[in-house]
Amino acid sequence: MPMKPLEFDRRYGELDQVISAYLGMPADDEPDKPSEALQAYLRHTWLTRPWALATAETQLREYARNPPGRLRLGLGEFYPVPDVGLPESAIQDWLFVLADHIKASIESGTVPPASMPRTHWEWHARFPELGQFLGGWFSQDMPDEFEDHEAAVRDYASTTDPHLTARLTGEIHELLALRLEESDYALAVAELGMEVDPPGPDGSSGWLAAVAQQLAEPRADYGPPPQGD
Repeated sequence: MPMKPLEFDRRYGELDQVISAYLGMPADDEPDKPSEALQAYLRHTWLTRPWALATAETQLREYARNPPGRLRLGLGEFYPVPDVGLPESAIQDWLFVLADHIKASIESGTVPPASMPRTHWEWHARFPELGQFLGGWFSQDMPDEFEDHEAAVRDYASTTDPHLTARLTGEIHELLALRLEESDYALAVAELGMEVDPPGPDGSSGWLAAVAQQLAEPRADYGPPPQGD
């Protein structure tokens, strides 16, 4: 029978995080050069969860040493490595290369240079609530669902827990603090799920600043509705 979530996380949880970083990216790691995807994983994990790197190295190495057979994969007892563009015969060696790179990073304390996110996975790992906001409220269906951008922001604010709204506001400020080129802000909102153009002449960065200001305004509280006579 398929593994329960706790057992999955114990055996494959961080392995899954590493493999997820390869979504849409080539698995072109070499023994002397980690791929762009692995560098994104290392950069983000060093920043947010450095203790998880040792777990990733262990899980990768254990999986490579004991690859599952087709029967156990079919029963859901093992983690099925998604298609990363490599032949099945090359997966085992590739996992060992990943484990070696992570081990070397831990032992040397070498962290990829700080930068704006470089992959789709890294954008969403670094700005998860902003991804939820842009992908959920500013998809291509947004003009059919809301009168304008401001109405969509109001709907988000009125239907979302204040703690998540605060997290979104913080993520917007963090993104703006990177002081990117306007073209990079356009790339950022697209990577994070926005499928409509921002309103007005100020581009993506100006609109994000206006959204943060709108979300920071106190919510109106009109009290309970009046009782009938």
